[in-house]
Amino acid sequence: MAANSSNQRNRFFVFVLASAFVALALYLLLHFEPQLRVYLSARITSPAVQSSLIRIPQLILSSALAFLGVRALNSVTFDFVFRIRRGYEAPALVRNIFSMVAFTILFVLIFQHIYSEVNLGALFTTSAIFGVIIGLALQDTLGNFFAGISLHADRPFQVGDVIAVGQQKHTGVVESINWRAIKIRTFQNHIALVSNSIAAKEAIEVCPRDNLNARLVFFSTIYTDSPAKTIHVVREAVRDADNVSEKITPIVRVRNLGESSIEWEIKYWLEDYAKYNDTDALVRQRTWYALRRNGLTFAFPTRTLHLERKVATRPTTAEDDIADRLSAVDVFAPLSTDELRQLAMATVGHVFAPGETLIRAGDQGSSMFVVHNGRVQVQLTESGKSRPVAVLSEGNFFGEMALFTGEPRTASVVALEETEVLEIGHAAMKHLFETNPSLVESISWTIAERRAGLAASAERATSNSLAESAGLLTSIKRFFGLR
Repeated sequence: MAANSSNQRNRFFVFVLASAFVALALYLLLHFEPQLRVYLSARITSPAVQSSLIRIPQLILSSALAFLGVRALNSVTFDFVFRIRRGYEAPALVRNIFSMVAFTILFVLIFQHIYSEVNLGALFTTSAIFGVIIGLALQDTLGNFFAGISLHADRPFQVGDVIAVGQQKHTGVVESINWRAIKIRTFQNHIALVSNSIAAKEAIEVCPRDNLNARLVFFSTIYTDSPAKTIHVVREAVRDADNVSEKITPIVRVRNLGESSIEWEIKYWLEDYAKYNDTDALVRQRTWYALRRNGLTFAFPTRTLHLERKVATRPTTAEDDIADRLSAVDVFAPLSTDELRQLAMATVGHVFAPGETLIRAGDQGSSMFVVHNGRVQVQLTESGKSRPVAVLSEGNFFGEMALFTGEPRTASVVALEETEVLEIGHAAMKHLFETNPSLVESISWTIAERRAGLAASAERATSNSLAESAGLLTSIKRFFGLR
């Protein structure tokens, strides 16, 4: 930004100096014209040569001053007035036409003033035949020129819009529109030049940059999967993806009932349509992770008469490894080895993509999570903005209050990388409490002690943990229906 400002300042100073130099030279030439004529008459005998030596510099300097004046008028008209009132830059073709017409008129007036004895009307009449010849020779160029004027008048698209032109579907971002062609930068970073005459005849698909443009992404699931669950799971996974607009909720709907699968389409709206390739890929990635995490299955082409769905298996390691992981969680310290193994068998593994939300603040829940692989970030919402407060890695856990008391989630947790978590649900803990009621008191004391240790100093923690343990014990029994 600073470099652009410096360049504009330098160009302005050069323009002012050039204008002052030309104006001064023209003034001196006009002021000393009588003396110059006397000087030339003493050395050159031909009056025509004398006149030409004075008139030609006058014509050159006057034309140069007119050119600089047109440039200044062009900048004032289009860089300031047009941009302020319309809110966007004027097309280069319009600016060039304006400059050409204005300079031509000024040049004709200057020429007529200096060479008043020359009849320009007769000159143009005698050159009409040459104009016809030139017009025939340049008909393609003139066709592009007038087609460009038509495109600028209709303004079907602007610089920065994504367009697709013609049967060959030249698709990309419009970089410029000049008197001959439209310059498009394709998504392979190539430059495509589409002539104005061709663009004027072809259908053009326009995706304006200041518009919420939609995209469609397709996938398929097997017939035994619940459509309602599929819609909810995929929609929630897609809405948090980068470049997906928050103004309109993505739509997930059945596209077709195929021979071997339910065919789906995801319709979502982009903030920046020029990045639709990357966003499509991200939406497909989020869909894959969401389906796998929720036990939904992509369909494969098949013509078998009977589709047998295998029992969903947990995408984690062996149960002994899970039991070892749970044994390191202090909340489960009171559990015996057999109880840890039972709990490990009841856990469910989930895999989350980077940037996905595991839980949201305020949501209801009845389970807790242990980070098995990867890292997650804990976020609190303040004044409508998320603020990171902690990063949890392998062996850390979160959501224990929702599991034991049913309290709503107090924070949001987002995956920083591909992360596998172990989810311990309400049913698994209830089974352990029913078989070993003494665990309720031990776990409530462990949780209270941990929370007090985090919240206060060592002296306050002892007194607070006693009171909080009693409250937690009551809440846990009430939530699990224990006496």
